[in-house]
Amino acid sequence: MNVTIFSSEHELNEAAAQLIAGLVIAKPDAVLGLATGSTPIGIYRELRRAYERNIVSFRRVRTFNLDEYVGLGENHPQSYRHYMNEHLFRHVDVPPENIHIPDGTAADLAEECRRYDRLLDQAGPIDLQLLGIGHNGHIGFNEPNGELASRTHVTELNAQTRNANARFFQTMDEVPTHAITMGVGDILKAKTVVLVAKGADKADILCRALTGPITTDCPASLLQTHPHLIVLADAEAGRLLR
Repeated sequence: MNVTIFSSEHELNEAAAQLIAGLVIAKPDAVLGLATGSTPIGIYRELRRAYERNIVSFRRVRTFNLDEYVGLGENHPQSYRHYMNEHLFRHVDVPPENIHIPDGTAADLAEECRRYDRLLDQAGPIDLQLLGIGHNGHIGFNEPNGELASRTHVTELNAQTRNANARFFQTMDEVPTHAITMGVGDILKAKTVVLVAKGADKADILCRALTGPITTDCPASLLQTHPHLIVLADAEAGRLLR
């Protein structure tokens, strides 16, 4: 485990973007696992800048997103496909056919999960998986539970997760109750995992995930078993790790 704490969010965003861009420069056909939410926005902004400066090209990259809300189509402003288009994809040269995001509107969600797993298996191990951490320790939408699914699956979002995401919707009733997510096994297969945490409200759960017991009650704690885990935190999120 390699932990770096940054004095500013800007420095963190630059460092994370440099990790990703450096991988793509060294391996132009890299497979990237991507995350959504507020945490990666600045990282994607720095990647766009690197592309605009002709430092990196994504034309051979393949991407796999962690998750998608059930019931939200790709044009819904809070769908993760829309998020990715707005924050990264439409600004860089990654081919549309190389972009993979679960379909939350699929008629057969179980088959959609199997389809996504087949795509992951065909692409080979993800070279770099970008992750945030939920306030309850979830990674992707793998919520705390007595058991965790290894492969892509439909999960019910718990109240804490829905409350945390409510700020993106006009009313609580609009917040989806379920999502399709890559499983913990899928995440742990990545060659490198980059876990990013920002803000004082993530300090307790980040410390628990990295230094506490490995337990499904805190899914992010399973990252302690990964042979190449890189943790990037700002000063507030990393204050308990000092």
